[in-house]
Amino acid sequence: MGGVLSLLSIPSPDISKFSIGPLTIHIYALCLMAGMVFAWWLGSRRWKQRGGLAETFETIVLVAIPAGIIGARIYHVLTHWEDYFAPGRNPWSAFFIWEGGIAMFGSLIGGAIGAAVTARILGARLTAFADALAPGLIIAQAIGRLGNWFNQELFGGPDDGPLGLEIDPQFRPAEYADVPTFQPTFLYELSWNLAGGLLLLAIDRKFKLGWGKLFALYGVVYGTGRFWIEGIRTDFSYYFGPLRTNQVTALLIAVAGLTYFLVATKLRPGREPWVERKGVGGPDHVEASES
Repeated sequence: MGGVLSLLSIPSPDISKFSIGPLTIHIYALCLMAGMVFAWWLGSRRWKQRGGLAETFETIVLVAIPAGIIGARIYHVLTHWEDYFAPGRNPWSAFFIWEGGIAMFGSLIGGAIGAAVTARILGARLTAFADALAPGLIIAQAIGRLGNWFNQELFGGPDDGPLGLEIDPQFRPAEYADVPTFQPTFLYELSWNLAGGLLLLAIDRKFKLGWGKLFALYGVVYGTGRFWIEGIRTDFSYYFGPLRTNQVTALLIAVAGLTYFLVATKLRPGREPWVERKGVGGPDHVEASES
């Protein structure tokens, strides 16, 4: 039966971490880091193509990443409040981020705040930075979803079809203890985000979007995909009426992105004339021959 099952389903990895001496390496963390590196590389390349300085992009990212991690943890704690502050729980564990528990939506909020403050200090346009980052960001989120596969987490309901994901008994919800395969939501979101990243690159290449319009489309693509995929998942969530908390957040992001895109398309056609004050074409730009 096991052989037949493996032919008709997706196996889960046997390991989620490994050790190098006293150091334990979580594969989920490696997936997140790989995604960050890719988003950094592609975003920096796109930023420089727009006339920005590499060091400006790097400084903004170096602030946005830790701000995003803090935001991700805060969002997770707020949406899993009873895990940390219910009677008998240790409230200090809310700070134990190494035990797991981060949320992508919180990462976006925290990272955006960090990027906005840093961009203002450096004289860079936040809208241009966001547009440069958008395609790499959604592809990075696709890469990060591989970590859920290794952790055997955040899967959907029972699925006995050819895309059913094998989940070991210790990771199954109690109500599905005897169900061997589930919907591979990690694969759904990975595929959606990867296709979305390629779509954003194609749209920007053709229409040369600026003033944050490409990032707004990122919000539409990511938000709509996350909305329907979130509704399939079986992990714990608070609810707003019939919708999971993350579904509400995803819907708000998609609607806000679409609204901003429509308004900015009318009021801010084309691209910004310059992306940072010291960059190419900026008011503080100095040609090499002049310097």
